[in-house]
Amino acid sequence: MSGTDGTPYAPHTDDETAAMLSAVGVDDEEALFDIPDDVAFDGEFGIESRTEREVRTECSRIFGRNDELTEFLGRGHYGHYVPSVVDHLSDRAEFLTSYTQYQPEISQGFLQALFEYQSMLVELTGLPVANCSMYDAATALGEAATLADRVRSTSGEVVLVPEHLREGKRAVLANYCDGADLTIESYPMVDGNADVDAIADRVGDDVVMVYAENPTVRGCLEERLGAVGDLAANADALFVLGSDVVSLAVLEEPASVGADVVVGEAGVLGLPTAYGMGLGIFACSDEFLRQVPGRLVGASEDADGDRAYTLTLQTREQHIRKERATSNICTNQAWVALRAAMHAAALGPDGLVDLANDCVREAAALADRIDGLQGVVAPVHDRHHVREFVVRVDQPAAAIAAELETAGFAVHVVGEHRLQVCVTDLNAGRTDDLVAAFEEVI
Repeated sequence: MSGTDGTPYAPHTDDETAAMLSAVGVDDEEALFDIPDDVAFDGEFGIESRTEREVRTECSRIFGRNDELTEFLGRGHYGHYVPSVVDHLSDRAEFLTSYTQYQPEISQGFLQALFEYQSMLVELTGLPVANCSMYDAATALGEAATLADRVRSTSGEVVLVPEHLREGKRAVLANYCDGADLTIESYPMVDGNADVDAIADRVGDDVVMVYAENPTVRGCLEERLGAVGDLAANADALFVLGSDVVSLAVLEEPASVGADVVVGEAGVLGLPTAYGMGLGIFACSDEFLRQVPGRLVGASEDADGDRAYTLTLQTREQHIRKERATSNICTNQAWVALRAAMHAAALGPDGLVDLANDCVREAAALADRIDGLQGVVAPVHDRHHVREFVVRVDQPAAAIAAELETAGFAVHVVGEHRLQVCVTDLNAGRTDDLVAAFEEVI
């Protein structure tokens, strides 16, 4: 039955609508809204109608204005080749049109795929609990901070983070901490790694969480994570470790260094490079099972004794009493988690390890070639690196980056005389050209 506006989306008769309007004391639906005239819809969208062919031509013209740059950019956003099977499978209607899997009896395939995604995170992190609905690494970090505030047994309000934390990630964390009355403080870095002595001097009863990254935002591998974990444990603070699913394939297992929570990016699998969109990791110990934000897919049995999957735990305020909810996070990240699981399955365990090892080898090889140029030092930090590294140049870094851009390459400027370069399987074929451009510019 249609509503008064003739649409099928408001199932009320005219009499029912009139009764409701009378009950609230207004004459029509428009009186329920206060919309300024300058933004109110006047009945015209002002968009010229076009045929499909005309729209495609116009889009091609607009896209043609983009600079044709080969990106050697990273700092938390990484692109890897996504097998075509991921697109073909994830674009099936039963996946693409699915929202939250509230009805498990008709969502078994999707729920199983998400269960496999969670299982992948458990295997990579060594932690027994992982969810499937975080927006990105930044929001996952924010959720870890509020979890720490809820579960820590003694008082405290300080969250310790590395001074090299990416600005955007810190800004998101600050939004979360502001609502929870937490304070963010930075600890110093030494040659690209955490200054463990400085952390030891600072950590105390007022610290609720210590956060470290491996690899760091500069691509360095942290070499004393166990010591950082011990310091956090001795202070009864949560040790939260940031990483990504490709790096975790070859790095030491977070659980083995005392990580209570692992956050980071899973969007490095299954998604093209998207600056601003991702898929967050959130894994933790059993102790915090009922404090995990979002939802968990679990395995059970149906009435016939066959294995069945369902949304086992949902701590979102939409599902449970507001005062018991841990978070309102988790729109349908399930589809991108599905893509990550498909990508991981397509690679297989050996393929995932090979990809991660390539990220280490290709970064080392490119740094060595750039280091051979006059007036350049690469990498700046005397560490092992994953994907990316910092380069010191004698000339102003911004000027070098601008000339590289003119030559068709994009790199990060991270200091007055420092650039950052990231190499993956997507741009590895252009490293010869990048080195040649570096040499010419310098």
